[in-house]
Amino acid sequence: MAESADKPGTGRHAKRISSILVTQPKPANDVSPYFAIAEKYGIKVDFREFIEVQPVSYKDFRREKINILDFTAVIFTSRNAVDHFFRICQEAKLEMPAEMKYFCISEQTANYLQKYIVLRKRKLFVGERTAADLFDVIKKHKGEKFLYPCSDIRKDDLPVFMRANNLKFSEAVIYRTVASDLSDLAEVKYDCIAFFSPSGISSLFINFPDFVQDGTRIAAFGPTTAKAVLDAGLILDIEAPHPNAPSMTGAIEAYIRRHAQPDVGKPNSKNAKPNA
Repeated sequence: MAESADKPGTGRHAKRISSILVTQPKPANDVSPYFAIAEKYGIKVDFREFIEVQPVSYKDFRREKINILDFTAVIFTSRNAVDHFFRICQEAKLEMPAEMKYFCISEQTANYLQKYIVLRKRKLFVGERTAADLFDVIKKHKGEKFLYPCSDIRKDDLPVFMRANNLKFSEAVIYRTVASDLSDLAEVKYDCIAFFSPSGISSLFINFPDFVQDGTRIAAFGPTTAKAVLDAGLILDIEAPHPNAPSMTGAIEAYIRRHAQPDVGKPNSKNAKPNA
């Protein structure tokens, strides 16, 4: 785990974390490890999306001159891609052929496809978690013509791989990622902010160009997010995943325990509001 150089319990680590801002949507139910951390350590945990997804209209999609039925396989790297791909299909009044192959970045994304298709009747190929996990599978299907529905902001690894291996593929921008309006947070401060994408870091500085980190601990999930934190001149205090903590919540809890103060682990009755 990447952390700033101060020793445990000293310097920027000395102040107890009593409030965390998670830059993702609030979980749909109360069964979340974030709520477990909040209860266990008496921490205020808020959720706020730093980025918003805006659909590309069918009219704009048509300008790309992409005929979906010309392709024999579709690559999905997110649930947003699944939603907006089938939205486009619905607006175009297209029914996906039974022989269409689907390549999904993870089991979670593959399961989400059930919202639109019957999986047992489809040809489905699944990676473990990242685009790189799919590469070996895709190589076994070099004869396919792949469509990659994506955002206007996306990682380069998949397109670079496809081109390097001379695979037939096209990108289709079907949604856009934009910064959320965070003006209501202007006077609110958190002891820790958890980021999950470089776009979240961009949104922070779009909304607050004069942002000063001071004692705020920054947590980042994934190497590209971690790089964005450092490129922005911020101190990266918590990085996930790592061998002892594959999740963001695991990494945050490991940090809390590593830099434990005498009252850590005891409910904090004064945590009704984040530090202002």
